[in-house]
Amino acid sequence: MKLSRMFYLYKRLYIQQLKAIMEYNKDFYILMCSATLTQVLGFVFLWVIYDRIPDINGWQFWEVTFMYAMIFLTEGIASLFFEGAWRMGRLVNMGEMDRYLLRPVPVVLQVFCTGIGINGLGNLLIGGVIVWQSLVHTHLHWTFGKIIIIALLLVTAVVIRVSINLAGNSAAFWIRNAGNAFPLMVHNLADLAKYPITLFPQAVRIFISTVLPYAFISFYPATYIFGKSEWSGWWMLAPVAAIGSAVAAYGIFRFGLSRYESTGN
Repeated sequence: MKLSRMFYLYKRLYIQQLKAIMEYNKDFYILMCSATLTQVLGFVFLWVIYDRIPDINGWQFWEVTFMYAMIFLTEGIASLFFEGAWRMGRLVNMGEMDRYLLRPVPVVLQVFCTGIGINGLGNLLIGGVIVWQSLVHTHLHWTFGKIIIIALLLVTAVVIRVSINLAGNSAAFWIRNAGNAFPLMVHNLADLAKYPITLFPQAVRIFISTVLPYAFISFYPATYIFGKSEWSGWWMLAPVAAIGSAVAAYGIFRFGLSRYESTGN
């Protein structure tokens, strides 16, 4: 299927979901405000720590704030535009995947459009503001090349985030019960990447740089942006991590889909 056709179908499916959600506009505002409040409280927590300890392992306040906000920013984008991955358990357990298999549209595209996480809008907006403030307060030397690289790192960060969500939720094909906590566990491990990975043991650094490459969402982009020479060049692996994550996640999803047996009678 052509890429333009996939974008067209995604837009149509997404708009239909958005119309359904906007029927309950009070829920829209509540979810957005709750996500915003969560981020603001996290920012205040960091401010309180750095008010007493101005430097943690060579990282300043706004540098760590950037990493913290990148996790929420990518979470907001993934939730707002690819929330359907979190509906995988329901689709599998209720047999609703059947109708997706019958349509001449890529199944993974339909899954992504199954839901919209309106709370992601709050994460996206506040995360974006904090990232912007982090870049402003660190007085960076801007060049056209640096802007292009930062944009590329943002794209790779989103791809990695969405891929990990898809792979984690694909566990529903094997763990067939309503209380599947595996995707949430994988999701919560992103908290490790809110702070410099140098704070953690070597095993943890390797884990969140390879198996679940959350470090390429926040830490490695930060090392490039803020000129941490001891980590020079690692950010270049971000596109590799993004492509590898996407291929692995889609492979896991397709393998799980081959084991799908509907619900029977």
